[in-house]
Amino acid sequence: MPHTELARAKINLALHVLGRRPDGYHELDSIVAFAGIADRLTFERADDWSLDIAGPFAAGLGGAPDNLVLKAARGFAQTFADEARYRITLEKHLPVASGIGGGSADAAATLRALRTLSAENIDSGKLSALAASLGADVPVCLVGRSCRMRGIGERIDLLNDLTPMPAVLVNPRREVATAQVFAKLALKPGDKVFAGLEEGADPASCRNDLSPPALAVAPVIGEVIAALQNRAGLRFARMSGSGATCFGIFASTAVAEAAARDIAAAYPGWWVMPTVIG
Repeated sequence: MPHTELARAKINLALHVLGRRPDGYHELDSIVAFAGIADRLTFERADDWSLDIAGPFAAGLGGAPDNLVLKAARGFAQTFADEARYRITLEKHLPVASGIGGGSADAAATLRALRTLSAENIDSGKLSALAASLGADVPVCLVGRSCRMRGIGERIDLLNDLTPMPAVLVNPRREVATAQVFAKLALKPGDKVFAGLEEGADPASCRNDLSPPALAVAPVIGEVIAALQNRAGLRFARMSGSGATCFGIFASTAVAEAAARDIAAAYPGWWVMPTVIG
């Protein structure tokens, strides 16, 4: 029987940039949670690897050979000497290059699926190292639970007291390149500029330090935040990751669904999705 794995949207409830390390990587401190909306991957045994892409955002991925799903699959086979091969179908429901970890979530879901399907005992340390080699967000997506993520994504501590939150995700269908946003920060290696998270801080009191540079790249993000802030029952609104997806946390599921309907009606070209984060 085919095996199905969900790749849930990654949401940065808070994203503080502490500075830039001497090796050039940016030091982060982030509260990460996952939403109910997800890509869906299906695995069927085959003679060789293949990837079919469907769904509303399939066209945005371009050529399948460059997809992180196949890189993750081949990396798993090589790392664990696993001879099994699969035809993979990716149903793409998350916007591409949108700050909610779509490609990273897909790669992580591939690793989880292959771990489940493998006849061998998979070493968790090797699997985490493989995830990190695929991208900074892949390890946290592999965990797939609410957590505090630090460093360049390698330090992950689970948060067991983060309650589920009714939310609305909004993307103006504008792709934003993560590298371009970080470049706009204009930090030199060794720079230390922003404060980290306070222990136990309410995400509502935190921030996303990538918002100003992302606004410079894609000013429409400001319109998305304003559209969320104008809705009744909002606790707080913020951009996720490097954008352009933004989220609003609402007082209840009912008011979140009402807000989603209103925003979708006012901005019919946008991607608007009520969900639960956490």
